[in-house]
Amino acid sequence: MFLQLGGNTPTSVWFHEAGSLLPIILNPEMARVGVIGSGEALERRLSLLVAAGVEPVRLSPQSAIDGLSLLFVAGLDKDASAAWASRARAAGVLVNVEDVPALCDFHIPAILRRGDLVFSVSTHGRSPALARRLRELLEEQFGPEWDARLEELGALRARLLADGIHGGALADEVHGLIDEKGWLK
Repeated sequence: MFLQLGGNTPTSVWFHEAGSLLPIILNPEMARVGVIGSGEALERRLSLLVAAGVEPVRLSPQSAIDGLSLLFVAGLDKDASAAWASRARAAGVLVNVEDVPALCDFHIPAILRRGDLVFSVSTHGRSPALARRLRELLEEQFGPEWDARLEELGALRARLLADGIHGGALADEVHGLIDEKGWLK
């Protein structure tokens, strides 16, 4: 996939090969995100966005989409969803239409958050059930205690950097703490 950004707004997107995806973690302060839809599907998307720190712009059928970076479409019929996808692409806005991979410029993976520790699993829309199952497996292995563990690792990293320790030596110290605590057995 090739994605060219102009400022905060995508200017061109195309896929060069079926099955290729670029997993990224997006800073919600750098993108204006819109949502349009109805029902439970819309509520799921809103919950996902809010959990990620996004303040989504709720659109109505007459809303302009200029200035958006991403658009989520959920809970609309096939024709309305296709129209919004077409409108978004014409405006250079990346679009995700829930449960319609053919209309999506990007997919939403199964996500597990433990504070700033984020895991994502994607099957490129081929088996959301598998992605969900793998996320559940990660939930068992990485419980809520990982939020505090990451804080401890982040504090160690900051101290080491302040002491001028970088690269492999820094990684060795972090690995040493992980091993000492028995966090990854």
